[in-house]
Amino acid sequence: MRFIRLVRTGIGCAVAAAVAVPGVVALPSVATEAATPSVGGVLNVLGWSDVDYLDPNVTYYSLGYSAVREFSRQLYSFPATSGHTTDTMPDLATDLPQISSDGRTYRITIRPGAMWGTNPARQVTAADAVRGVEVTCNPSQPFGGLPSYVNLIAGFRTFCRDFAGVNPTAAAIKRFLNRHSVSGLHPAANDPLTVVFRLNHRADYFTDMLTLPAFSPRPVEMLAYVPGTTQAGQHTVSDGPYLVATYDPTRRLVFTRNPAWDAATDPLRAAYVDKIVITMSNDPDTAQQRLQGGTADADLFFGAMPSAAALRRKAAGDPNLVIRPTIDSNPYLVFNTKSPRNNNALGKRAVRRALSFALVRSHLIQDLGGSALNTPLTHVLPPQLVGSRDFNRYPHSTSTAKSLLKQAQRPSPTLRLLYRPSSPSLSKMVRTVKSDLAKAGVTVRLVGVPDADYYTRYLLNPRSARRGDWDITFAGWAPDWYGNAALSFFKPLLDGRILPPSSYNFGLFNNADVNTAIDKATVAPSAQAGAAWHSVDTLVMGQAPIYPIASQKQATYHATQVQHAVFLPAFATFDFTNVWLDPAVNGG
Repeated sequence: MRFIRLVRTGIGCAVAAAVAVPGVVALPSVATEAATPSVGGVLNVLGWSDVDYLDPNVTYYSLGYSAVREFSRQLYSFPATSGHTTDTMPDLATDLPQISSDGRTYRITIRPGAMWGTNPARQVTAADAVRGVEVTCNPSQPFGGLPSYVNLIAGFRTFCRDFAGVNPTAAAIKRFLNRHSVSGLHPAANDPLTVVFRLNHRADYFTDMLTLPAFSPRPVEMLAYVPGTTQAGQHTVSDGPYLVATYDPTRRLVFTRNPAWDAATDPLRAAYVDKIVITMSNDPDTAQQRLQGGTADADLFFGAMPSAAALRRKAAGDPNLVIRPTIDSNPYLVFNTKSPRNNNALGKRAVRRALSFALVRSHLIQDLGGSALNTPLTHVLPPQLVGSRDFNRYPHSTSTAKSLLKQAQRPSPTLRLLYRPSSPSLSKMVRTVKSDLAKAGVTVRLVGVPDADYYTRYLLNPRSARRGDWDITFAGWAPDWYGNAALSFFKPLLDGRILPPSSYNFGLFNNADVNTAIDKATVAPSAQAGAAWHSVDTLVMGQAPIYPIASQKQATYHATQVQHAVFLPAFATFDFTNVWLDPAVNGG
């Protein structure tokens, strides 16, 4: 699961007074909080999902990002400051990158005194930063967002191609990394704290991209473990304020203080609490009741709370409920442009446009919990990203839909709608889609499949699309970074030159004009990026390969004793490293 504005500004907020405790710094306060943060206690977090991988160079999931925040630092990340939660700020880096005049060389210096929690503690170096990026294309579990930069860093594609052929064992991975290098990625000459990136082309979004946890430095000790494995997660080496004390997958994750961490080197994490305990279960409703109880063993949610509970708490005016935009497109409908069914009906632009006119977005949003939890989205890019501008090519019109189907000589197609019955909201939405399209003469057959098969057997398998196993399905997407981040939508979702399983272009959409527009926008200078990416959005929606529905608002919850609970969209939850607790109810 992240876009600084084109002009990067500092945090212009007052700083609250801090308790004089070594290793703790104060962050901006809010009006409803105590003036002086409380230090200490145990933050008890209730979750109903585990992370995908407890590995910063591998995780590609918002909850994974929130969990590695505690023990892994990035070159750049986000502050827990309201109004600035998607701003790119230096973390391990001393400042924003030094960028060459041609926009292709980036020099980033790591803060002196940022230490690994080894024995003895050791400085984080540029070599560690290089290793972290290299590991993202490891042969065991490569990072899911790799397509966004595998062709960007000079020499990286060749490196990753060779790495992919290595036996996925710790010994073989270590041997490869010790014997191979990336031409466009290395420590600066005579400066072990400065890392140099050389890009194949100008990419003014690269600084924002560097907020990805995938770009976290990786210590040499982690070469003893296969990336992304449980064993690796249980043997993490920390350069953050906490270290992993216990990791029992799907059950429990415990963080305790890292004695090697120095608050003076960390501008983004205050680390007020002494310990963070995440308890996972499959019962979110019980978790919600415990959080409302105000006891010391339940402080906040790890991720989203159930929609029904969120609406109840909103109706009750509960001040502990937090609803914030997630800056995503979730869900949206995907049209399978390569389905042979109905004589390749969905390969025709007119048919896809007809379906888009026939659907009623407000009906689908109601199925998702209504406008309290969703913002209507009528184009690809959600608000707050560079290039996002409101326009709607497909206002609901059943008559227009019928006319287009008739023009395409497909007046009454029968379409297969793939979905997961385990999701209550999807189960409602498929019935709504079926009803809306029926009014335009389209018959929908529902195809429910198990969660385990949905992506692996169908969406990430292009043979399934080409066989016509499905015609329409639901998907969701969030940007990999923020600000100048449109590339992280269009490249993986709508560039027809990269298909699943190497991308998430489930409908196998391929349009030469769109591909060319993506290429042009990719190299556009910052001042021109907004217009360039809006042009791509306009072209895509003219082809109607997808039907956007909503940009969701995430509802999550914290108990009354929790202070400075700031929601970070990248994590889809609060930043645990910056909350503090009422001393009277501070866990145990």
